[in-house]
Amino acid sequence: MAISERDIEHIFERLRSGVVPERGLEAFAVGIDKQRTEIHRQFQLAANGEGVFKFLRGGYGCGKTFMSRLAILDAQAQGFATSFVVVSDNDLHFYKFDDVYRKVVQELGTSSCPRGALSDIIDRWIARVEDALIAAGADENSDEFDTLVQQRMEEELASLTGGKAPEDMARVLRAIFTFKQQGEIAEASALLSWLAGSENVAATAKKAAGIKGDIASRDALDYLHGILEIVKAAGYKGLVIVIDEVETVLRMRHDSRGKSLNGIRQICDASDRYKGLLWIYTGTPEFFDTKRGVAGLEPLHDRIQFLAPGGFANPRQPQLELKPFDARRLKEVALKLREIYPTANRTGIVNKVTSEFIERLVTKVTAGFKGDVGVVPRQFLRQFVNILDLAAENDEFDPMIAEGFEPTDLNEVELLIREGRAYFDEEPADIQGYAAVEF
Repeated sequence: MAISERDIEHIFERLRSGVVPERGLEAFAVGIDKQRTEIHRQFQLAANGEGVFKFLRGGYGCGKTFMSRLAILDAQAQGFATSFVVVSDNDLHFYKFDDVYRKVVQELGTSSCPRGALSDIIDRWIARVEDALIAAGADENSDEFDTLVQQRMEEELASLTGGKAPEDMARVLRAIFTFKQQGEIAEASALLSWLAGSENVAATAKKAAGIKGDIASRDALDYLHGILEIVKAAGYKGLVIVIDEVETVLRMRHDSRGKSLNGIRQICDASDRYKGLLWIYTGTPEFFDTKRGVAGLEPLHDRIQFLAPGGFANPRQPQLELKPFDARRLKEVALKLREIYPTANRTGIVNKVTSEFIERLVTKVTAGFKGDVGVVPRQFLRQFVNILDLAAENDEFDPMIAEGFEPTDLNEVELLIREGRAYFDEEPADIQGYAAVEF
């Protein structure tokens, strides 16, 4: 698999900070073929017009964020628009659909525009509307052409959403188009911010579009439906939304937690009405299995409960299980990272950071966690990348010595060197009582 130098640098820079990279993940993805295949099946369902959802289930260190980031990259590569939202304390309550909408739309991305892609998506849609009008015989140079474009935009939005798109959404889209045509970019940007859910748009900008107030929770999912249809009308297969670390809900107050869980239930129940939309949530077993979480809300639990008869879990059920790392998988990841590490002296890196060293490092890092490899990938990879850096920068650096590993399976010469003895036969003159041979 080809990977750019830019993405390689991004990978190692993120791993140095203990953070999952946003690009190039396929270069060191191992042990998740079954899960990735299921996610791709969900993509196909969405591309075929289904509204679907999936929950990624795994404990700390199982790679939920990695898997969901990889899903975003795979989705974009397959022609979807995406949104990656990380749940943090007190800034995303699922019962406040305007919160959900704002986070999703602000994080919209595509393969050509990784973040903040709403404006680009709308421009692509408008360009298609214009092309369709021109193909039907409209004169793009006529004074009426812009009016025709606005009319067709409104007609398409109404048709695609079954007439459920809010009136203010149509007004704002018309105004955005007009401002862009007039070169008034600041005004258009203000209305784009409003459409993305911002509550800090000046009243003058709203007045220019003929709207009042902000997007309310009761209307937010209708706006999301409109955005979804615009995404598809712009030429994308659909929209994939990742909600990462949804277990954060467990830290909310009892009343907020209950309402947020019910909000997730409402989104799942309505998913079939959003054709081409895939929701992916990531959460820990505690989120799914405890009474404080999903198990405490029977309607949601009944719909997405996890079944594993005899220890076998069907990947096609609502919850997709991610297995903890084991030593073998961690070593495979390290070997892949060693293979792509940016260095002019690859042979030197391979000779220093050997397979044996990697195995020992896995054992050492996991020792502090009682051998539980599943909870240490982040720490291990951060330490491993640091060792690669040191090996590349310092000719004298020996990872084995630096980590305090005792060498094993030494041959006779290596044993002599280790003991500080010469590894060649001593001349008689070097031995007391013998004279040097003269010629």
